[in-house]
Amino acid sequence: MVGLQPDIIVASTTAPTVALQRATRTIPIVFVSLVDPVASGIVARLNQPGGNITGFAAWEPTLAGKWLELLSEIAPGLKRATIMFHPDMTAASAFMPSFDTAARSLKVTPITATVHNEAEIETAITALGGEPGGGLVVMPDAWTIVHRAPIILAAARNNVPTVSYSSPFTKDGGLLSYGADSVDIFRRAASYVDRILRGEKPGDLPVQFPTKFEMAVNLKTATTLGLAIPPSILLRATEVIE
Repeated sequence: MVGLQPDIIVASTTAPTVALQRATRTIPIVFVSLVDPVASGIVARLNQPGGNITGFAAWEPTLAGKWLELLSEIAPGLKRATIMFHPDMTAASAFMPSFDTAARSLKVTPITATVHNEAEIETAITALGGEPGGGLVVMPDAWTIVHRAPIILAAARNNVPTVSYSSPFTKDGGLLSYGADSVDIFRRAASYVDRILRGEKPGDLPVQFPTKFEMAVNLKTATTLGLAIPPSILLRATEVIE
């Protein structure tokens, strides 16, 4: 891609952005859907990134605590919560402090599950569902969205309520999702592409964070799990799947 010498590159998620950063320090890059661009070494500062890269992050690290709070709200018997991610795809270290803080506040035992394949997904969720009170938080990365089907199926087989970061999980049978509106993020990224093509430097454009969020809840899945969706969840939901 860099060899084609484009005027600008738009990169989605962390791994492609890091690869492009290694390949060029001159072609402007606008990223979308990153977790922590500073911790990932993509930009030096949020307010003035410097270099040839800027863009739009999709998730703030504090969302890990929010996901656990929502899971506890929708599944009041929660005693243990596993946070699942692929270690090579997620800036997990950025999320863990918020997750651990929320777990202590909610008196929930935090569990970490790093997964590399479908067999490890099955093992982690089966262990979580071995006794009542287990719940699953799916971390944001490209790997988990691609492998959402085995995650959803294993959670259903083991009666494990699951919260994720993206509505495709919920539409495909997951219980609940809460996260940034990805369409809105890409739409906003177009404004940076326009400004850079008109002569502004990427390093002078501050990294932006989401301003629009969406929550989806699957009532059919809730019924299967024997859960009654609280009115507080239904009132906040932007999409209810029946």
